[in-house]
Amino acid sequence: MTNTLHRYSDHYAPERRASIRPVDNDYIVFAMSTRNVNDDNLAEKYRTFVRLALCHNPINVGDATKGGLYRPQQKLNPLAHWKRDQHPDPEGLIRDIDGHTVMSAVFRTFEDLERFVEELREADLGISINISAPMDAARRCCQEVGIRRHSVEYSLGFQGRVDRLPDKTVLEISTMCGHGMVSHNLVKKLLDWIKEGRRTPQDATKYLARFCICGVFNTVRAQELLERARTGTP
Repeated sequence: MTNTLHRYSDHYAPERRASIRPVDNDYIVFAMSTRNVNDDNLAEKYRTFVRLALCHNPINVGDATKGGLYRPQQKLNPLAHWKRDQHPDPEGLIRDIDGHTVMSAVFRTFEDLERFVEELREADLGISINISAPMDAARRCCQEVGIRRHSVEYSLGFQGRVDRLPDKTVLEISTMCGHGMVSHNLVKKLLDWIKEGRRTPQDATKYLARFCICGVFNTVRAQELLERARTGTP
């Protein structure tokens, strides 16, 4: 099971499903172990997972207990948010892995996803691998790299008083953190700042990504959504 199933996309709106292509820039791979079953030398297995992912142009890589490539730092105060070093630190992420957690990697293209999963199959780490993507893409990936799919989990979408939800752009961005750590109101505020020219979509995206502790926030997709909102592009 993965909370990334709850990523909202206007592409999946029932009334538009026939005319809109599926999301094609958001593919996630998780690695996880079972305690006392396949967790021997676990930290090194997870480091191998990350090193393999870094060879295939990941958008984000995450350790669910420490954060992703963009993460908060305790030594900084709130005034440092917009002047801090914005560069990702993959070596720091690898160095901080110390045991039981869930690792993740986010990719922009199906080709990067497929090559990474193929290398994972060859590495045979002995831990569980979960692909979170449109179902057809996940099935195709497994078939092409020679893996028999074990199981499938569906998302039934948003139900109930959906008229009380934020607008579609805010939902598409905030639900990229499945644990709800990216606030709807923060996304709204940054959208206003971007339209006023006070922040760029790139800066706002890196700021939002730090709140997603699992590291599954897709910074490329978020930046594209913010840019479309800035220009009014449908």
